Amino acid sequence: MNILGIESSCDETGVALVQAAASGIPTLRAHALHSQVAMHEAYGGVVPELASRDHIRRVVPLARQVLHEAGASLADIDLIAYTRGPGLAGALLVGAGMACSLAAALARPVVGVHHLEGHLLSPFLSADPPEFPFIALLVSGGHTQLMRVDDVGCYVLLGETIDDAAGEAFDKSAKLLGLGYPGGPALARLAEFGDASTFALPRPLLHSGNLDFSFAGLKTAVRTQVLKLGSNVCEQDRAHLAASTQQAIVDVLVRKTMQALRETGLQRIVVAGGVGANARLREVLNAECAKRQVRVHYPELALCTDNGAMIALAAAMRWQRGEPGQVDYAFNVLPRWALATTPLAPCLTPSPSERGQG
Repeated sequence: MNILGIESSCDETGVALVQAAASGIPTLRAHALHSQVAMHEAYGGVVPELASRDHIRRVVPLARQVLHEAGASLADIDLIAYTRGPGLAGALLVGAGMACSLAAALARPVVGVHHLEGHLLSPFLSADPPEFPFIALLVSGGHTQLMRVDDVGCYVLLGETIDDAAGEAFDKSAKLLGLGYPGGPALARLAEFGDASTFALPRPLLHSGNLDFSFAGLKTAVRTQVLKLGSNVCEQDRAHLAASTQQAIVDVLVRKTMQALRETGLQRIVVAGGVGANARLREVLNAECAKRQVRVHYPELALCTDNGAMIALAAAMRWQRGEPGQVDYAFNVLPRWALATTPLAPCLTPSPSERGQG
């Protein structure tokens, strides 16, 4: 079974081909990714209309590239998967339209995949794949969530951010520090030259007793420090503030993740999403897990950002559990779509609040 996966939820166009047998972990045959960072840099953030237009330009050449690198043809594709949500409506429609039209032309089934499901299953493509059940820490530009994952399609939300996600805290703090776009990686690079103990920044909800997150207060504290430092701040102070900001975010993420382990009694963690590539987060989490003899798994660095491989993988793992895909080729997208405990094929009956355009 060869599954072609298409990801177009935001500012990265990803296409991949994954091969799956009836059992066992699917394997990645080839994948290609185009990032729109350079295009959006001038605006300091993603411009949805520009993102959608660029997906249109990129998706077909990327699909051809993937098939060429895999030594495959269109006739070898057995199932086509695409990101149905959440994400930018226009961008999602590009991937959905490509997937469903190609599936119709080839008379193949098609399946819409939840973007976050792709992220939390992505470590199964790594050299050290996890086993169910586990706690998933999903950390990206738009999402910070702790999930209990018992199997494919069996997700229980334990906690989530009530305001800014961790990735937003990185990006907004970076902007306050005058760093470029995307802000998260830029702040992490600058933090390497700073002392994280220099500034006493808050750790919102660290001792709340629940598993929810809040990062808006941290952003406000960073802004206050930037104003105190003034316009003539030296580069070393900026590095200290970047390091202090990063450490505050990491402390909250790690503390809440360890709390989720204690409350559930599980002994395995999966970290996924773009922030999961942060070196300081991995360092601190690895140390805490080593103390507790807990296993922690990450996607390969190349698969931390949005990509087609994770979408094809999620579809492959659902196929292994009995979801054949749709063959009527009608589609809609779900810009807002909660990931929680669901049966297989959860996207067939969205609630009214989740229905998007299409």
